Amino acid sequence: MHLRDLKQYLSELTDNNARPWFVMNKPRYDILREEFLEVVTDLIRQITLFDKQVAACNPKKALFRINRDIRFSNNKTPYKTRFSAGITPNDLRRPSAGGGPTWYFQIDANGILGMGAGEYLPPAPRLKAIRQHVLNDATGFAKILKNKALRATYGGLTEEDKLQRPPKGFDPDHPHIEALKLKSFFVWTEVELDINAPDKLVPQLAQAFKDALPLVLWLRGVPDIETDIPE
Repeated sequence: MHLRDLKQYLSELTDNNARPWFVMNKPRYDILREEFLEVVTDLIRQITLFDKQVAACNPKKALFRINRDIRFSNNKTPYKTRFSAGITPNDLRRPSAGGGPTWYFQIDANGILGMGAGEYLPPAPRLKAIRQHVLNDATGFAKILKNKALRATYGGLTEEDKLQRPPKGFDPDHPHIEALKLKSFFVWTEVELDINAPDKLVPQLAQAFKDALPLVLWLRGVPDIETDIPE
């Protein structure tokens, strides 16, 4: 992929975030979008080497639209200033859709590569099930938090939107109470994109995702709250 061209395009889009500019530059967007699709297709093949469940993921469905949903936002700019994709076994990328853990990455207008895995702001029933799984598998969860590869790449679970107090019904003295306050069970890291080495992008992403594999596998083992966890 022409990463330098992508960064330039996204930078210009940031300064001209309006439909007339987008329409005039649609040929550029179409080319970059197709190249990005090739990256995602290759990445899925690489992830399949350690996570066979994503082998059937449709690369086209893994790509996020560049159009922003502005219905409930004060920011009325129509376009995202990043290219992004989410890879799951069932092509459901959004936690609100019950898609489970996701392999996600994005490239933004500043040339920053963001990559992460897990479940970001899952809906309430799913979050409750994950928290219950922390209680039921405290030993397994502790191993994930101590995993050397995961910690080296990501540092730990993201604490964005973390609760100030323990969630209702959970023991405030539980050894994992800080994790139980989380609203996401997701790891995330950002690095500067090497625009001069496009061939390194997919291997870099694949390795980062492999480092997060223990978290993804643990999340896939979370029982369905409707069938396995009493109300």
